[in-house]
Amino acid sequence: MTPVPQAFLITGTDTGVGKTTIGCALAFALRARGLRTGVMKPAETGCTQGQEGLVAGDALALASAASSPLPLDLICPYRYRSPLAPAAAAETDGLPPPDLGRIAECFRLIAAQSDVVLVEGAGGLTVPLTWNANFADLARMLALEVILVVANRLGCLNAAVLSLEYARHKQLRVRGYILNDAEPANSIAAQTNAASLRRLTAIASLGSVRYREPLPPAIVDQVLAPLAVGI
Repeated sequence: MTPVPQAFLITGTDTGVGKTTIGCALAFALRARGLRTGVMKPAETGCTQGQEGLVAGDALALASAASSPLPLDLICPYRYRSPLAPAAAAETDGLPPPDLGRIAECFRLIAAQSDVVLVEGAGGLTVPLTWNANFADLARMLALEVILVVANRLGCLNAAVLSLEYARHKQLRVRGYILNDAEPANSIAAQTNAASLRRLTAIASLGSVRYREPLPPAIVDQVLAPLAVGI
């Protein structure tokens, strides 16, 4: 498979760190710069039941932010009701697990119509899509650069460093990390995490996003810039 010039996996240190918020903000900003922006959520869990089937809220939000005209079945080929990792949700719901071949084909079709593609994962890199493959494996298969969303709160240093170390172990290219205020950053940890991470890893900081504030343009510049530091 020939990848598009720039394609990214937006992953996180955990659930609830703001992956979809950051993904939507990036998609909107890239679209505003005139780039054909493809988005994908290969598997979404915790979907609600709608009149026409399961509703994938994250995938729909990404599609709206990118002004994507593509069908939801292409953007989000696998949807499950149970709020679990995709492999576990498929098993619990009695449905087939995600097929990496089908995901790759959906990605190829999206990439063929895009200048840049944002693929949002579920949870972190080690979350299983199937019991034999996780999101790090998907990133490697699709040649996606990793953007790690780190929730700016107590405990994020350990989660961020472990995530970046696992990416290195899986030989992934890492664009950098975004420190996101998923909640009001009032603690001493939130005030010092940015400086601490700069001392703990050589991976680039793409910037910080303040609580309920717009995505800084400098983060978009960093995402689009040539990759300077990898793992």
